[in-house]
Amino acid sequence: MEDSTMARPVFRRSLALAVAALVLAWPVGEAAAKAGKGFGMGSRGSQTFSAPPATNTAPRPGAPIERSMTQPGQTNPGVNQARPGQPAAQPGGSFGRGLLGGIAGGLLGAGLFGLLMGSGFGGMAGVLGLLVQVALIGGLVWLALRLFRRRQQPAYAGMPGPAPSERPSPLNRAGFDSGLNGGPGGLNAGRSPLFGGGSAPSPRKAGFDGVGLAAADFDTFEKLLGDVETAYGRGDLATLRQAATPEMAGYLADDLAADAEAGRVNRIDDVKLLQGDLAEAWREGTTDYATVAMRFSMVDRTLDKATGRLLDGSEEPAETTELWTFRRDVGGTWKLSAIQPA
Repeated sequence: MEDSTMARPVFRRSLALAVAALVLAWPVGEAAAKAGKGFGMGSRGSQTFSAPPATNTAPRPGAPIERSMTQPGQTNPGVNQARPGQPAAQPGGSFGRGLLGGIAGGLLGAGLFGLLMGSGFGGMAGVLGLLVQVALIGGLVWLALRLFRRRQQPAYAGMPGPAPSERPSPLNRAGFDSGLNGGPGGLNAGRSPLFGGGSAPSPRKAGFDGVGLAAADFDTFEKLLGDVETAYGRGDLATLRQAATPEMAGYLADDLAADAEAGRVNRIDDVKLLQGDLAEAWREGTTDYATVAMRFSMVDRTLDKATGRLLDGSEEPAETTELWTFRRDVGGTWKLSAIQPA
């Protein structure tokens, strides 16, 4: 009986240490070699903090933009504006993550400390109390995160997507080609003759074209996809500066520099567009914007710079779907302005 009584505090301390180690080791995200690293970044003019319409290629809302020079309410940041040394403030995102992280960390830390000292989580003794309180804390954090995100990104809530029967089969350039013929989500869908300037209305239907895109524009978008991903995989900053806005080129250069400092190198090959369609295109003053949903494949991997050992990715092609926004000033060429995972 005495041995059993003495063993309980030891068991509880061991369990508490195991839970603490699990919390600290919980992954915060997967590394990715592709441009953007799987995060939303860049600027979409007045639509930066609004969700692009769902399309056949990207039926789910795109991830919110987390890194941007554009401030809420700012309509058209200059394409030649120099990127500041500090990243632009994000509307509520950092505050929400910091506040919720502090609450969760404080509750969990207090509970683990109490368990280590033999008092359990708030006086609830035993393993069952520990598990119940960990589950409750996790549920509260999950619920609070959903509420924060819903308040920060109201346009993302309730975004309708096409029914499964409406999603196209994987055909080479299916979305772009059908779009050129005025198919669902295509160039002629939702075109408005009233778009002469100013900010575009939001929300818009998928395929809204207030610019008047042509086949050559979609060829340019496909070429920029290959140019940007290939240049990123080679660390080719000159090509990135030609293909992207200064803001986007700066973000991509920062990511490459961080990988180099950590002893990692990116390798991207065989970029192929599999399907794409127009989410929306609009004009703000003398600047055109086009957000395109693209599903593409590529060989994407991260290697150890010293040994060449594969750290992430695969030697086999992998598919991904993203929303890329391009911008063009009057008399200029299209450049990558934003990337959002879909």
